[in-house]
Amino acid sequence: MIKELDNMIANPQEIPITDNHIHVDPVNGQGPIKIAKQFHNVGGRVMIIPNKPSWTFGEPFNFKKAMDLVIDYTNQINQNTDVKAFPVVGIHPAEFSRLIEQNKSLEDNYNLVTEALDYGKKLIEDGKAIAIGEIGRPHYEVSKEEMEYQNKIIKYGLKLAKDIDCPVQLHTETASEKEFEEFASFADEIGFNKKKLIKHFSGPYIKENENFGLTPSVMSGKDNIKNAISKGDNLLMETDYLDDLTRPGAVLGPKTVPKRTLDFINKGIFTEKDAFRIHGTNVKSIYGIEI
Repeated sequence: MIKELDNMIANPQEIPITDNHIHVDPVNGQGPIKIAKQFHNVGGRVMIIPNKPSWTFGEPFNFKKAMDLVIDYTNQINQNTDVKAFPVVGIHPAEFSRLIEQNKSLEDNYNLVTEALDYGKKLIEDGKAIAIGEIGRPHYEVSKEEMEYQNKIIKYGLKLAKDIDCPVQLHTETASEKEFEEFASFADEIGFNKKKLIKHFSGPYIKENENFGLTPSVMSGKDNIKNAISKGDNLLMETDYLDDLTRPGAVLGPKTVPKRTLDFINKGIFTEKDAFRIHGTNVKSIYGIEI
């Protein structure tokens, strides 16, 4: 009873506070149930969870298992906690880099990745996942040849997502307006709905002339979110929490999004309308899910 009361106090309006990009990892971290309960106890209600790379569970390049695991983790959360969890399935661009280290054939590696993305598409079609991601390109320097193939993978993922009308979570290097414009051009080339192209790990690029129609999933550091909301409420919030005990709190802790949202409401930085828009309306319209 006390626990239920604490939860009600933490989120008195029952805002569907959503972390748009948070990982869970029972192999290297605390795992889905513990993280979901921590998130819920401070007011969190919805977790959108991309699969972690295959090497994190000791089976490099077993891409299909990585996707199956994140679906299992979200099922565990949904069955054992009050959090609603939704899986996102994809191939992190670092997986492609590691493939190249083992096999120099860019084309062969591209075929392996696209085959796995086809499997992810099927999972979404079957209602087991809600989006493709995280896909994209590295946040570290690579050869021109590799970058060309990483961009090809992005476009392949966009084609799959267009076919089934699902969102894509995009992992890239640090992006400013220039990069947002480039990613928007990829979507235009494919005919993909730019609103459903989500720039994960985003800065406060909220205005149309900053994000070129993409959806920014804004990292929820205090200054980043304060800057973002000063421009508008066209955003999602995320932590990119890794759930890795060797890197505690990386990147932001799992309690950050609920605490930041509720603290900003209390301080008048957010209105309740802002919070419902970010965590409710935006999430529903982009993902087509009931929260």
